[in-house]
Amino acid sequence: MPAAPQTPHPFRSRARSGATRGRAFTLAIAASLAFGATPTHAAERLVEGIAAQVGNEIVLVSEVMELAGPVEERMRRAGAPDQEILMIRRDALERLIEAKLLSSVVERLELGAEREEIDAAIQAIAEDNGLSIDQLLASVTSHGLTVDEYRDKIRGEIERSKVVNAMVRSRVQVEDAEVHALYEERFGDQRDGGEQVYLRHLLVRADGPRAKSAAEACAIVADARRRIAAGEIEFGDAARQVSDMNPERGGELGWIHREDLAGWMAGPVERLGPGELSAVIEMPFGCNLLQVVERQEHRAISFEEAEPQLRSYLFQQRTEAEYVKWLDTLRGQTHIERKGSFGG
Repeated sequence: MPAAPQTPHPFRSRARSGATRGRAFTLAIAASLAFGATPTHAAERLVEGIAAQVGNEIVLVSEVMELAGPVEERMRRAGAPDQEILMIRRDALERLIEAKLLSSVVERLELGAEREEIDAAIQAIAEDNGLSIDQLLASVTSHGLTVDEYRDKIRGEIERSKVVNAMVRSRVQVEDAEVHALYEERFGDQRDGGEQVYLRHLLVRADGPRAKSAAEACAIVADARRRIAAGEIEFGDAARQVSDMNPERGGELGWIHREDLAGWMAGPVERLGPGELSAVIEMPFGCNLLQVVERQEHRAISFEEAEPQLRSYLFQQRTEAEYVKWLDTLRGQTHIERKGSFGG
Protein backbone atom coordinates (compact mmCIF):
# COMPACT_ATOMS: atom_id res chain seq x y z
CA MET A 1 0.00 0.00 0.00
CA PRO A 2 1.45 3.39 -0.91
CA ALA A 3 2.13 5.71 1.97
CA ALA A 4 0.54 9.14 1.88
CA PRO A 5 3.20 11.54 0.58
CA GLN A 6 4.74 13.95 3.06
CA THR A 7 4.86 16.93 0.69
CA PRO A 8 8.15 15.96 -0.93
CA HIS A 9 10.20 18.80 -2.31
CA PRO A 10 13.56 18.86 -4.07
CA PHE A 11 14.77 21.60 -1.71
CA ARG A 12 13.82 19.99 1.60
CA SER A 13 16.52 18.41 3.68
CA ARG A 14 16.68 15.85 6.48
CA ALA A 15 19.50 17.81 8.05
CA ARG A 16 17.55 18.45 11.24
CA SER A 17 16.59 16.58 14.35
CA GLY A 18 13.56 15.14 16.11
CA ALA A 19 10.24 16.86 15.88
CA THR A 20 11.35 19.45 13.36
CA ARG A 21 11.93 16.99 10.52
CA GLY A 22 8.75 18.01 8.67
CA ARG A 23 9.68 21.54 7.65
CA ALA A 24 12.77 22.57 9.64
CA PHE A 25 13.37 25.99 8.33
CA THR A 26 13.05 25.35 4.62
CA LEU A 27 11.23 28.68 4.40
CA ALA A 28 14.37 30.68 3.70
CA ILE A 29 15.47 28.15 1.09
CA ALA A 30 12.06 28.16 -0.59
CA ALA A 31 12.00 31.94 -0.63
CA SER A 32 15.49 32.11 -2.08
CA LEU A 33 14.49 29.65 -4.79
CA ALA A 34 11.43 31.72 -5.54
CA PHE A 35 13.85 34.53 -6.36
CA GLY A 36 16.28 32.07 -7.96
CA ALA A 37 19.40 32.95 -9.87
CA THR A 38 17.97 34.16 -13.18
CA PRO A 39 19.84 37.19 -14.57
CA THR A 40 18.32 40.64 -14.18
CA HIS A 41 18.07 43.29 -16.85
CA ALA A 42 21.43 43.51 -18.64
CA ALA A 43 21.79 47.21 -17.89
CA GLU A 44 21.06 46.75 -14.21
CA ARG A 45 23.60 43.94 -13.84
CA LEU A 46 26.26 46.60 -14.40
CA VAL A 47 25.14 48.57 -11.34
CA GLU A 48 27.54 48.13 -8.44
CA GLY A 49 27.82 49.61 -5.00
CA ILE A 50 27.03 48.86 -1.40
CA ALA A 51 23.39 48.15 -0.56
CA ALA A 52 23.93 47.63 3.18
CA GLN A 53 26.56 47.24 5.85
CA VAL A 54 25.96 44.45 8.37
CA GLY A 55 28.50 44.63 11.19
CA ASN A 56 31.83 44.29 9.41
CA GLU A 57 30.23 42.74 6.33
CA ILE A 58 28.70 44.42 3.27
CA VAL A 59 25.89 43.47 0.89
CA LEU A 60 26.50 44.56 -2.70
CA VAL A 61 23.82 46.03 -4.93
CA SER A 62 24.66 43.35 -7.50
CA GLU A 63 23.77 40.64 -4.94
CA VAL A 64 20.39 42.25 -4.35
CA MET A 65 19.70 42.56 -8.08
CA GLU A 66 20.63 38.93 -8.70
CA LEU A 67 18.39 37.64 -5.92
CA ALA A 68 15.43 39.85 -6.82
CA GLY A 69 15.87 39.45 -10.59
CA PRO A 70 13.40 36.70 -11.55
CA VAL A 71 10.51 38.08 -9.48
CA GLU A 72 11.26 41.58 -10.74
CA GLU A 73 11.19 40.37 -14.34
CA ARG A 74 7.75 38.80 -13.89
CA MET A 75 6.40 41.89 -12.18
CA ARG A 76 7.73 44.17 -14.92
CA ARG A 77 6.07 42.03 -17.56
CA ALA A 78 2.82 42.35 -15.60
CA GLY A 79 3.19 46.14 -15.57
CA ALA A 80 4.00 46.54 -11.87
CA PRO A 81 4.80 50.12 -10.78
CA ASP A 82 8.31 51.13 -9.72
CA GLN A 83 7.29 51.26 -6.06
CA GLU A 84 6.41 47.54 -6.09
CA ILE A 85 9.71 46.74 -7.81
CA LEU A 86 11.55 48.64 -5.08
CA MET A 87 9.70 46.60 -2.42
CA ILE A 88 10.89 43.38 -4.10
CA ARG A 89 14.48 44.63 -3.99
CA ARG A 90 14.17 45.67 -0.37
CA ASP A 91 12.78 42.26 0.53
CA ALA A 92 15.74 40.63 -1.23
CA LEU A 93 18.09 42.88 0.72
CA GLU A 94 16.52 41.84 4.03
CA ARG A 95 17.07 38.19 3.13
CA LEU A 96 20.70 38.89 2.37
CA ILE A 97 21.08 40.80 5.64
CA GLU A 98 19.63 37.80 7.47
CA ALA A 99 22.13 35.55 5.69
CA LYS A 100 25.02 37.78 6.82
CA LEU A 101 23.75 37.72 10.42
CA LEU A 102 23.46 33.94 10.38
CA SER A 103 26.86 33.47 8.78
CA SER A 104 28.46 35.46 11.59
CA VAL A 105 26.83 33.20 14.19
CA VAL A 106 27.80 30.09 12.24
CA GLU A 107 31.43 31.23 12.14
CA ARG A 108 31.50 32.28 15.80
CA LEU A 109 29.99 29.00 17.04
CA GLU A 110 31.78 26.84 14.45
CA LEU A 111 28.51 25.45 13.06
CA GLY A 112 29.52 25.24 9.41
CA ALA A 113 28.14 22.39 7.29
CA GLU A 114 30.72 19.84 6.14
CA ARG A 115 30.76 18.41 2.64
CA GLU A 116 29.65 15.02 3.97
CA GLU A 117 26.60 16.61 5.62
CA ILE A 118 25.60 18.30 2.37
CA ASP A 119 26.02 15.03 0.44
CA ALA A 120 23.90 13.18 3.01
CA ALA A 121 21.20 15.84 2.89
CA ILE A 122 20.99 15.69 -0.90
CA GLN A 123 20.83 11.89 -0.77
CA ALA A 124 17.98 12.13 1.75
CA ILE A 125 16.09 14.63 -0.40
CA ALA A 126 16.39 12.33 -3.41
CA GLU A 127 15.13 9.34 -1.40
CA ASP A 128 12.24 11.35 0.06
CA ASN A 129 11.16 12.23 -3.49
CA GLY A 130 11.69 8.74 -4.90
CA LEU A 131 14.43 10.01 -7.21
CA SER A 132 17.98 9.12 -8.01
CA ILE A 133 20.64 11.76 -7.35
CA ASP A 134 20.88 12.41 -11.11
CA GLN A 135 17.11 12.90 -11.38
CA LEU A 136 17.08 15.27 -8.44
CA LEU A 137 19.90 17.36 -9.85
CA ALA A 138 18.17 17.43 -13.24
CA SER A 139 15.08 18.83 -11.48
CA VAL A 140 17.27 21.39 -9.72
CA THR A 141 18.89 22.61 -12.92
CA SER A 142 15.48 22.83 -14.59
CA HIS A 143 14.60 25.39 -11.90
CA GLY A 144 17.48 27.56 -13.09
CA LEU A 145 20.12 26.65 -10.50
CA THR A 146 23.53 25.16 -11.02
CA VAL A 147 24.54 22.18 -8.90
CA ASP A 148 27.01 24.34 -6.97
CA GLU A 149 24.30 26.93 -6.25
CA TYR A 150 22.01 24.17 -5.06
CA ARG A 151 24.69 22.79 -2.75
CA ASP A 152 25.21 26.28 -1.35
CA LYS A 153 21.50 26.56 -0.59
CA ILE A 154 21.48 23.17 1.12
CA ARG A 155 24.55 24.28 3.08
CA GLY A 156 22.64 27.36 4.18
CA GLU A 157 19.65 25.28 5.28
CA ILE A 158 21.83 22.94 7.32
CA GLU A 159 23.68 25.80 8.97
CA ARG A 160 20.45 27.63 9.70
CA SER A 161 19.07 24.49 11.34
CA LYS A 162 22.23 24.20 13.45
CA VAL A 163 21.86 27.79 14.60
CA VAL A 164 18.23 27.16 15.55
CA ASN A 165 19.23 24.06 17.51
CA ALA A 166 21.90 25.99 19.36
CA MET A 167 20.10 29.27 20.00
CA VAL A 168 16.33 28.73 19.90
CA ARG A 169 15.02 25.21 20.29
CA SER A 170 15.61 24.86 24.04
CA ARG A 171 13.11 27.67 24.66
CA VAL A 172 10.22 25.88 22.94
CA GLN A 173 7.65 23.73 24.74
CA VAL A 174 4.35 22.24 23.59
CA GLU A 175 1.67 21.33 26.14
CA ASP A 176 -0.50 18.21 25.82
CA ALA A 177 -3.66 20.35 25.92
CA GLU A 178 -2.50 22.22 22.84
CA VAL A 179 -2.00 18.98 20.93
CA HIS A 180 -5.51 17.79 21.87
CA ALA A 181 -6.97 21.11 20.76
CA LEU A 182 -5.26 20.88 17.38
CA TYR A 183 -6.50 17.30 16.96
CA GLU A 184 -10.09 18.45 17.52
CA GLU A 185 -9.60 21.28 15.06
CA ARG A 186 -8.23 19.05 12.32
CA PHE A 187 -9.88 15.69 12.93
CA GLY A 188 -12.90 16.42 15.08
CA ASP A 189 -15.26 16.23 12.10
CA GLN A 190 -13.39 13.62 10.04
CA ARG A 191 -15.41 11.17 8.00
CA ASP A 192 -16.21 7.83 9.57
CA GLY A 193 -16.11 5.01 7.03
CA GLY A 194 -16.56 5.12 3.28
CA GLU A 195 -13.85 4.66 0.68
CA GLN A 196 -10.64 6.52 -0.06
CA VAL A 197 -8.52 6.39 -3.18
CA TYR A 198 -4.84 6.97 -3.79
CA LEU A 199 -4.55 9.28 -6.80
CA ARG A 200 -1.99 10.59 -9.22
CA HIS A 201 -2.69 13.71 -11.25
CA LEU A 202 -1.07 15.31 -14.28
CA LEU A 203 -2.12 18.81 -15.36
CA VAL A 204 -1.10 20.96 -18.33
CA ARG A 205 -2.56 24.46 -18.06
CA ALA A 206 -4.14 25.95 -21.16
CA ASP A 207 -2.24 29.20 -20.58
CA GLY A 208 0.84 27.82 -18.88
CA PRO A 209 4.50 27.58 -19.82
CA ARG A 210 4.04 24.48 -21.97
CA ALA A 211 0.85 25.32 -23.86
CA LYS A 212 -0.82 28.42 -25.23
CA SER A 213 -4.26 26.92 -25.85
CA ALA A 214 -6.57 24.21 -24.56
CA ALA A 215 -6.00 22.15 -27.71
CA GLU A 216 -2.23 22.29 -27.27
CA ALA A 217 -2.51 21.39 -23.57
CA CYS A 218 -4.73 18.41 -24.31
CA ALA A 219 -2.37 17.21 -27.03
CA ILE A 220 0.50 17.17 -24.53
CA VAL A 221 -1.59 15.25 -21.98
CA ALA A 222 -2.82 12.81 -24.63
CA ASP A 223 0.76 12.06 -25.67
CA ALA A 224 1.76 11.53 -22.01
CA ARG A 225 -1.21 9.17 -21.55
CA ARG A 226 -0.22 7.18 -24.64
CA ARG A 227 3.36 6.80 -23.41
CA ILE A 228 2.26 5.74 -19.92
CA ALA A 229 -0.29 3.22 -21.26
CA ALA A 230 2.33 1.77 -23.62
CA GLY A 231 4.77 1.28 -20.77
CA GLU A 232 7.28 3.71 -22.30
CA ILE A 233 7.33 5.88 -19.17
CA GLU A 234 6.07 5.80 -15.59
CA PHE A 235 3.30 8.20 -14.55
CA GLY A 236 5.61 9.96 -12.09
CA ASP A 237 8.28 10.55 -14.72
CA ALA A 238 5.70 11.89 -17.17
CA ALA A 239 4.34 14.25 -14.53
CA ARG A 240 7.84 15.50 -13.73
CA GLN A 241 8.37 16.20 -17.43
CA VAL A 242 5.13 17.96 -18.41
CA SER A 243 2.86 18.64 -15.44
CA ASP A 244 2.27 22.25 -14.36
CA MET A 245 1.13 21.18 -10.88
CA ASN A 246 3.81 20.07 -8.41
CA PRO A 247 5.93 18.21 -10.97
CA GLU A 248 8.52 17.46 -8.28
CA ARG A 249 5.97 15.17 -6.61
CA GLY A 250 5.57 13.11 -9.74
CA GLY A 251 1.82 13.76 -9.73
CA GLU A 252 1.20 12.15 -6.34
CA LEU A 253 -1.97 13.41 -4.64
CA GLY A 254 -2.06 10.69 -2.00
CA TRP A 255 -5.11 9.30 -0.22
CA ILE A 256 -8.35 11.25 -0.69
CA HIS A 257 -11.81 10.31 0.61
CA ARG A 258 -14.22 9.86 -2.27
CA GLU A 259 -16.59 12.43 -0.82
CA ASP A 260 -13.76 14.97 -0.76
CA LEU A 261 -12.91 14.65 -4.44
CA ALA A 262 -13.35 17.70 -6.63
CA GLY A 263 -16.55 17.47 -8.63
CA TRP A 264 -14.80 17.02 -11.96
CA MET A 265 -12.72 14.16 -10.53
CA ALA A 266 -15.55 12.15 -8.99
CA GLY A 267 -17.01 10.68 -12.19
CA PRO A 268 -13.76 9.55 -13.80
CA VAL A 269 -12.40 8.15 -10.52
CA GLU A 270 -15.60 6.16 -9.96
CA ARG A 271 -15.01 4.28 -13.22
CA LEU A 272 -11.32 3.48 -12.67
CA GLY A 273 -9.83 0.38 -11.12
CA PRO A 274 -6.40 0.23 -9.47
CA GLY A 275 -3.66 1.11 -11.94
CA GLU A 276 -6.03 2.44 -14.59
CA LEU A 277 -5.75 5.79 -16.35
CA SER A 278 -8.58 8.19 -17.02
CA ALA A 279 -9.26 9.67 -20.42
CA VAL A 280 -7.88 13.16 -21.05
CA ILE A 281 -10.12 15.47 -19.03
CA GLU A 282 -10.48 19.00 -20.39
CA MET A 283 -11.41 21.69 -17.87
CA PRO A 284 -11.38 25.50 -18.11
CA PHE A 285 -8.05 25.60 -16.27
CA GLY A 286 -6.33 23.02 -18.47
CA CYS A 287 -6.17 19.36 -19.44
CA ASN A 288 -5.84 16.59 -16.86
CA LEU A 289 -4.94 12.94 -16.51
CA LEU A 290 -5.77 10.86 -13.42
CA GLN A 291 -4.57 7.46 -12.26
CA VAL A 292 -6.12 5.47 -9.43
CA VAL A 293 -3.28 3.63 -7.72
CA GLU A 294 -5.31 1.87 -5.03
CA ARG A 295 -8.63 1.91 -3.21
CA GLN A 296 -9.30 1.07 0.42
CA GLU A 297 -11.86 1.53 3.14
CA HIS A 298 -11.47 4.81 4.96
CA ARG A 299 -10.62 4.61 8.65
CA ALA A 300 -10.80 7.54 11.01
CA ILE A 301 -7.45 8.69 12.42
CA SER A 302 -7.18 8.30 16.19
CA PHE A 303 -5.49 10.84 18.45
CA GLU A 304 -2.70 8.36 19.18
CA GLU A 305 -1.94 8.05 15.47
CA ALA A 306 -2.07 11.79 14.81
CA GLU A 307 -0.33 12.97 17.98
CA PRO A 308 3.33 12.76 16.80
CA GLN A 309 2.73 14.82 13.67
CA LEU A 310 0.51 17.32 15.47
CA ARG A 311 3.07 17.82 18.21
CA SER A 312 5.79 18.20 15.58
CA TYR A 313 3.73 20.81 13.75
CA LEU A 314 3.15 22.86 16.91
CA PHE A 315 6.79 22.54 17.91
CA GLN A 316 7.94 23.73 14.52
CA GLN A 317 5.47 26.61 14.54
CA ARG A 318 6.68 27.77 17.96
CA THR A 319 10.30 27.31 16.96
CA GLU A 320 9.87 29.53 13.91
CA ALA A 321 8.22 32.20 16.05
CA GLU A 322 11.07 32.05 18.58
CA TYR A 323 13.58 32.18 15.74
CA VAL A 324 12.02 35.42 14.46
CA LYS A 325 12.29 36.93 17.96
CA TRP A 326 15.90 35.80 18.30
CA LEU A 327 16.77 37.19 14.87
CA ASP A 328 15.17 40.53 15.74
CA THR A 329 17.31 40.63 18.89
CA LEU A 330 20.40 39.85 16.83
CA ARG A 331 19.51 42.63 14.42
CA GLY A 332 19.23 45.03 17.34
CA GLN A 333 22.69 44.04 18.56
CA THR A 334 24.34 44.47 15.15
CA HIS A 335 25.14 47.67 13.30
CA ILE A 336 23.02 47.53 10.14
CA GLU A 337 23.01 50.45 7.72
CA ARG A 338 21.05 50.35 4.47
CA LYS A 339 22.48 52.53 1.72
CA GLY A 340 21.06 54.59 -1.13
CA SER A 341 17.54 53.75 -2.29
CA PHE A 342 17.43 50.93 0.27
CA GLY A 343 17.82 53.33 3.16
CA GLY A 344 14.49 55.11 2.81
